[in-house]
Amino acid sequence: MAELIKSKEELEEAKMPYEEYCRKAFAPGNEWSKPESLKGIRWLSCTMYIFTPHSAANLAELGAEVIKIEIPRMGDAMRHTSPFNEAYLYPLHDTRPMTGTGFGFLGANVNELYLSMDYHIPEMREIFYRLVAMSDGLTELYRPGTFDRWKISYRTLQKINPRFIYVWGGGFGYGPKVFGGSYDILGQAHAGFASITGMPEYMGGHATKSTNWVIDWASGTLIAYGVLAAIHWRRKTGLGTMIEFSQVQTPTRFSGYSVPLYGRFGIVRQRWGNWDTQLCAHGIILCGKSDFPDAQNPQERLEARYVLVSAFNDPDFKELCAITGQKALYDKYKTHKDRVEAMAQVEIYTALEKWAADKTRSQVVKTLTDAGILAAPVMNHRECYENGHYKERGTLRWLEDPLFGDVLLQSGHSVGMMSKTPRRTNWIWRPVGGDNAKIYRDMLGVPLSKIEEWYAKAWI
Repeated sequence: MAELIKSKEELEEAKMPYEEYCRKAFAPGNEWSKPESLKGIRWLSCTMYIFTPHSAANLAELGAEVIKIEIPRMGDAMRHTSPFNEAYLYPLHDTRPMTGTGFGFLGANVNELYLSMDYHIPEMREIFYRLVAMSDGLTELYRPGTFDRWKISYRTLQKINPRFIYVWGGGFGYGPKVFGGSYDILGQAHAGFASITGMPEYMGGHATKSTNWVIDWASGTLIAYGVLAAIHWRRKTGLGTMIEFSQVQTPTRFSGYSVPLYGRFGIVRQRWGNWDTQLCAHGIILCGKSDFPDAQNPQERLEARYVLVSAFNDPDFKELCAITGQKALYDKYKTHKDRVEAMAQVEIYTALEKWAADKTRSQVVKTLTDAGILAAPVMNHRECYENGHYKERGTLRWLEDPLFGDVLLQSGHSVGMMSKTPRRTNWIWRPVGGDNAKIYRDMLGVPLSKIEEWYAKAWI
């Protein structure tokens, strides 16, 4: 190792304790002093809602110049989406001064330039082709074949730019349901994801949709992986490629052993609530008292009562039973093979919740952790923001957005650190067409008079 060290600074780093070295290497807040891994890549995003925009935002966080092309005047439909329908953070467009962009739009379009263009009309096709000729790739989400009818699909664009990478992201993709559109909830339902989420019916539960749009966010991330692989392939071959991504397929990737279990044994996996089908005790229990009984916010006053408990090793389970007064339970389920059975878990978790019925979340966590058992509160997002660990790592942080002011967000800061070329968030979003002059005039050389003419015709 010594002969590889080239500088005094590297020598000092080699002597540092590992944690100190990591703090210096990653230095949250100093991302902007370091280079960007995808600088020089230009990407076009003809997308709406969450999962396809998010795929392009991943590239923008890594330094790519992403141009989001929106419908003139109206923009991405997600701008009009929850919470509170319209958050009125900023006028959507200069023709709609009383209409704002909703919080649902936040996070999926960061760091992008905003262009408005009706790219399906023949009058704008040539300018679209010019953008393609000087770009590396495009993501779109229209029904299969739509861009092909408009003569802007991969089959056309690869002739203009053989190095072009083209991503279609949508509902079902080619096949019997080729024209089926999709939303996150359809992905959760159609691929069996919701069937293994929630409590069993005999416990009063139902198949459950995840509150967050998890399939959207996961799909966008997986598309970004594909794009990075396509860029690597192009560097080796000089050729672009087409990526076809079906959103409803994504949950199958996150269904664990469900598919092979059915394939080998014919067993259809069922939902099992807040517990783990393969480990016990390893789940979430309800305590009797809230940590915030006087809070005005009902989510804190009523919901701050859940605790993760993990004591599936035999010695840990023995200790868990001892401190909760469940010796008989330990005598009955001494081995993990015994207690992982369905009715055993029902009995074990029922007993744990009975023990916690007169305790707060904090009391339960302290009692268990003092005994060396893994336990943690199920925190809300206020608690996450105030968590010292997240603050030190910069996971959740304030951004001084150039247009909208201070915004609390996570974006790329929450998805893993990179010491040399870290992700960063420069701005969250801009109004529809906010960069029209920059792109049409400065990048493409279109005279301002022509831009004004297109604007008056609502072509941009």
